[in-house]
Amino acid sequence: MNFSNEVKTALLFIFGIALFLIGFSYLKSNDVFVSDRVFYGIYDNTEGLVNGTPVTINGYTVGAVESSELLQPSGKIRVTFRVENDFPFSKNSVAQIYESGLIGGKALALVPAFDNAPLAVHRDTLQTSVAPGLTDLVNEKLSPLQEKIESMIVHADSVLIAFSNVLDTQRQEALRQSIDQFNETTAALATLTTSLDSNLNSSDGTLNKTFASLERASANVVSITDSLQQAPLGATIRSLQQTSNDLALMTSKMSAGEGSLGKLIHSDSLINALNKTSNQAQLLLEDLRLNPKRYVHFSLFGKKNRTYEEPNKSE
Repeated sequence: MNFSNEVKTALLFIFGIALFLIGFSYLKSNDVFVSDRVFYGIYDNTEGLVNGTPVTINGYTVGAVESSELLQPSGKIRVTFRVENDFPFSKNSVAQIYESGLIGGKALALVPAFDNAPLAVHRDTLQTSVAPGLTDLVNEKLSPLQEKIESMIVHADSVLIAFSNVLDTQRQEALRQSIDQFNETTAALATLTTSLDSNLNSSDGTLNKTFASLERASANVVSITDSLQQAPLGATIRSLQQTSNDLALMTSKMSAGEGSLGKLIHSDSLINALNKTSNQAQLLLEDLRLNPKRYVHFSLFGKKNRTYEEPNKSE
């Protein structure tokens, strides 16, 4: 069967137009040979969402964004997107715009709802939302911190002003002198530290000599302790205990009036006898003074002895 040139040209033109439409749909991420469903979502702000952006369900690509349209007079934006997958979801599902990455721009995610509501069908308008991006999250976290920093700066400025008002010229000079004295104290402490370090590290240092003396004293104490440990302390203590018991018994007997010492302590007979003896000795001495010849005969001629008269004690 032969076709005329006009028919061939017409067929070639139709084939070119079909090929152009298929290519154009492919560039728009539309699969011409796959039946898909179209849905709508109305947003206050699409955050720069562009045509051809993939539509995902749990990260799995199921379609793409076809177009965006500015509605009059509300100023809202209607986004048309298609879902090539026959995955069922209800009308309460949400078409959410989210940030795909730091430099990846915005993407559209279909958050399916599995409830008892009717299933979404072709050309339904779904609920919409915009997930906060990284910038929004950072601003949300930084805003309270910024307010706290500003408040802290204001308080610090108030403290500095009050500090400047308190520190007049005289107090500033006193503070400077205190700092100078603190520097001198620090230098003195450094010198003391150096001296202590030299005393500790030097074998001829005073502290080392002191430690050596303490070590010798400790060794002597250990030696004395060993000697005392080897000494018969048990027998000595037992002997002292026996002596103490004997002294206690002796004291008890003396207190009870037993024995010579007990009788001497408790009886007045010995004292009375001693007093009587002392009186008699005094009388004998007095008689010897008055009548010496009675006891010593020195005369050649005898003489009559005088009778002894007891002296008057009142004279």
